[in-house]
Amino acid sequence: MRIGKKAIKRIGVTLAATAAATGATVVAGVPAQAAGEWCNNWVCIETYDTGTYLGRVELNVWSSSLGGTVTGRVWTTNGWSARTKTETVGKFTTYRGYVYPQRHFPSGTRLCGEGWLDGRSVGLPCVTIRA
Repeated sequence: MRIGKKAIKRIGVTLAATAAATGATVVAGVPAQAAGEWCNNWVCIETYDTGTYLGRVELNVWSSSLGGTVTGRVWTTNGWSARTKTETVGKFTTYRGYVYPQRHFPSGTRLCGEGWLDGRSVGLPCVTIRA
């Protein structure tokens, strides 16, 4: 049985359309919730709550082979912010700082966390909180 070029093109177009629709559903169907982990370079922010409520936010900073003084700041685009403790860490250590917003944020608010190692920014992850 021979399949013509037109039939192959139709199958290809159908498969491409199906793949595109499925991909769009996956991307659009998974909004960032208040629980999860987001990383950028040597810094990660992690939350443990659901919906738009943030009770605790963990900021992790990897010191790599440098070590030094680590600090962090966590904030939202609607004006809330807090600094983490300052700590001197050794080489190949993960610093963990915690902040406690303990409130609901409007859907669409951006949550960001920045970590510094010896005064140098080493990462800035952000996520959009959705209901």
